[in-house]
Parts: sequence; C-alpha cells; structure tokens
Amino acid sequence: MAKSKRSNSSDHTPQVPPKALIGMVHVGALPGSPHARYTLAKLEEVAVSEASIIAHAGFDAIIIENMHDTPYVNAPHGPETVAAMTRIGLAIRRELPKMPLGVQVLSFGHMEALGVALAINGAFVRVENFVFAHVADEGLLPEAAAGRLLRYRRVIGATHIRLMCDIKKKHASHAITGDVSVADAAKAAEFFGADGLIVTGTHTGVPTDPTDINAARTGAKLPVWVGSGVTPAQVRPLLAKADALIVGSDIKKGGLWANPVDAARCQRMVDAK
Repeated sequence: MAKSKRSNSSDHTPQVPPKALIGMVHVGALPGSPHARYTLAKLEEVAVSEASIIAHAGFDAIIIENMHDTPYVNAPHGPETVAAMTRIGLAIRRELPKMPLGVQVLSFGHMEALGVALAINGAFVRVENFVFAHVADEGLLPEAAAGRLLRYRRVIGATHIRLMCDIKKKHASHAITGDVSVADAAKAAEFFGADGLIVTGTHTGVPTDPTDINAARTGAKLPVWVGSGVTPAQVRPLLAKADALIVGSDIKKGGLWANPVDAARCQRMVDAK
C-alpha cells in the first residue's frame, strides 16, 4: 500500500492576498499586565466580536496584538501571555476559519508570536527589530531578531508562516542608525531573510511617508506593507505603492486605537478600496 503524502501546513493556511486591507484587533490587557481587569472569557468574547465586525465589513486579513499591555516589557514573555494570545487566536480562527490571521506580541515577542501563529494556523507574524538595534520607548532593543528567529522557525516547522518585518520601527529613536537609510535597512532585512517589510509613521496613528514606501521598494524586492496612519482617503493612493495596509486606529470609535471597533468606520475603509 502506498504511503499517504504528508500535507504541508502552508497548503491549508489562509494567506494574505495582494493589495489587502488588514484589520487590527487590539486584544484587551492580558493577565499579568498592569491594566488587566477582565477575565479571559471576556477578553475572548470582545476580540471575537471585533474580529467578526472587521471581517464582515470586507477586510482581507486580521492581526491580533496585545497593545493594551502597557507599559511594555521586552521578551521573554510569560506563559500566561502566550496562553492567552493562543486562546484568543483560536477563538477567532473558529469563528473565521478562512480568514488569514497574523500575530504580534509586544514587545520584542517575535518568538512567542511565531508559536501562537503556528498554533492558530496563522499566516504571518509582525516582527520588530528584525535588523539593527533600536532605542524604543519600552527600552533598548539591542539584538536583531533575524538570526534566532529564522532558526526557531525552522526547528518548530513553521517556515510557511511569513515574517513581516518593521524597518525603522515606530515608537523608537533611530539616532544610532541615523546613517542607515530606509533603503539600506530594507536591503539588510532582505539579506537576512525577511518575507516582507512594514513601513510606518513615527507613532501609532501617524501617517506613513510615501517616500519611505518608495525607498523600501528601492532597497529590496519584497512585499511592502504600510503599518500606521491609514485613513479612507489614503487607501487607494497607498495601495498604488504598497502591497497591503494594516489599519488599527481609524477603524476604532473616534479614530483612537484604544477604543472599540466601529462597524461604520470599518465599512468606510473597505468602501474606499
């Protein structure tokens, strides 16, 4: 009897399509973080509800992030964080089985995010500090993530999960790499094995400079995503240059990232595409 062929995880992992709108689910403050106040059951309920609103509006993908866990600490993160993000991600996966999902764990939690993404059949993780050191608002990020992360991805059998990597990350000073241009940072990320690049404004909700998109494309032949400050008026101009847009602030009530998702604002964003 012929042996059955082993299926590759990438064969059944929903992938982010070209020219995608990616909606952000900012998971509520998790157990162990200073502002935690809700049970895991409640956090899961809210996250699934917000993911459903985003999906039903017509977004192409969703990313989950623990942005309410302020003030951030750098990895390693505790098992309670990984367990909570996995539980919430699996709940969203059950509700939206065909939706491409991404994961980010703040701060510097690329290993944890990759483990969560593997468990929830995720398509990608967002990676801070993939190349070069940064001085961020949560402290010094002295080590580029690429070397350890790619080895870990190989070890756990997660090579089908894309590493979407910030260059010149937001909420950080770049004085120590002031002589490294966006194009050069993009080139370094490509050389170190990134699957794609993310360019942003200086802070959450701040528009991304279109010249940075052009510079990233000059430096590397990789997909380029925009990671901050997207509004409906910018969707078409940005998608003319970028491969995907991550939207977090503008789809929230009042356009503030910490507020609940607003169905009408989600729909306006999708309609603008």
